[in-house]
Amino acid sequence: MKIRVFFIFKNMIQKTLSTLLLALFISYLGLAQTNLSPERLARYDAYFQNEIDQGKLPGVITLVYKNGEKVHESALGVSNISTQAPMKSDQIFYIQSMTKPIITTAFMMLYEEGHFFLNDPLHLYLPEFKDAKVAKDPELGSEGGLEPLKSPITLAQLMSHTAGFSHGLGSSKVDKEVIEGLYYTPHPDIATRVSAYAKLPMIGQPGEQWYYSATPDILARLIEVISGKNPAEFLQERLFGPLGMKDTGYNLNDEQNQRMVTLHTYNEQGKLIIAERQTPTSGNTVFAGANALFSTAHDYSLFARMMLNGGEWEGKRYLSSKTVELMTLPHDDGLFLDPGKGFGFGFAVIDDLADTNALGSEGTFYWSGAFCTYFFIDPKEDLVAIFMTQVSPFSSYYENRFRQMIYQAVE
Repeated sequence: MKIRVFFIFKNMIQKTLSTLLLALFISYLGLAQTNLSPERLARYDAYFQNEIDQGKLPGVITLVYKNGEKVHESALGVSNISTQAPMKSDQIFYIQSMTKPIITTAFMMLYEEGHFFLNDPLHLYLPEFKDAKVAKDPELGSEGGLEPLKSPITLAQLMSHTAGFSHGLGSSKVDKEVIEGLYYTPHPDIATRVSAYAKLPMIGQPGEQWYYSATPDILARLIEVISGKNPAEFLQERLFGPLGMKDTGYNLNDEQNQRMVTLHTYNEQGKLIIAERQTPTSGNTVFAGANALFSTAHDYSLFARMMLNGGEWEGKRYLSSKTVELMTLPHDDGLFLDPGKGFGFGFAVIDDLADTNALGSEGTFYWSGAFCTYFFIDPKEDLVAIFMTQVSPFSSYYENRFRQMIYQAVE
């Protein structure tokens, strides 16, 4: 009897071990099938090195995480074409609109605490927006007449750029009024800038268009009003400090300033030159949501990997997985005009891969910065990719090439 029981247990153990080994083997095969090819990533580096050699870019940093592991990091070219200082992986960039996803995430942390509903009217929290006015003709701006809001601006519309505000980046008279009132007029703090925003003409009625805007500045002001802390304090306490984003903020110290990458532009002949105006790295007091943060590729990857991981990182939860899910669904009602893509809360989202006519995955969410910094987060491939340079004016050319060259390396 004892011998029989022994063999029964022996067979059970053997079957269990076989099942575990098979599961591990299948898991290994699954990981292997989604790895990035080192040879094809070398092709990626060779492409961008060639662009640098031809004088089209000063230098770039790329950082790629796949299946939770760092699979590629490169620092190519120089951080300053005059000094020829080599680009290094820990260098700091002005990330401009890559600030927007971060401030939106911070705002959604307050949503999770029950401070508001996303369909709440903006004027409940910032009364100055109750009497906001819309230009009857954006090409004529204020001179063409203004009309009242047909419906209240909602908090959700601020995050999806469907509220009817402008960023001041277009060619219309409204855009010119906005850029003059927000960025060419000095403001001592975010409260003053947002107060000025409320008095500027809107480009359309709430919910009737997708128009890229500076509404994350309004989110930054709302964070200040609701939390009682300015955006710099709130971000440091709730995101940057806990995540370990030690080189991310609105101002740099002396040591960090030494690692700041120089901004470049092009002359009339298309030659790469040092930009006349460099971004001030200290003394900044407008803690904005639309732009204004400095960061490194590594720091931004920490934020991106937390979002990829459904709002959790290294045992600490920053957002509910359901909140991240909501943020990365399209909220633009089909108004975002880039084929195959929609816009969520703080991120653009690929929702129809075939319509993009490009490599990628449905469900990928991403954004970029005005000095040609880019990132994307692909949950399907368990992939985060960061691309940093400092070149003005903005172009999506290298953003699209960046994604193309990363995805061609997926096995």
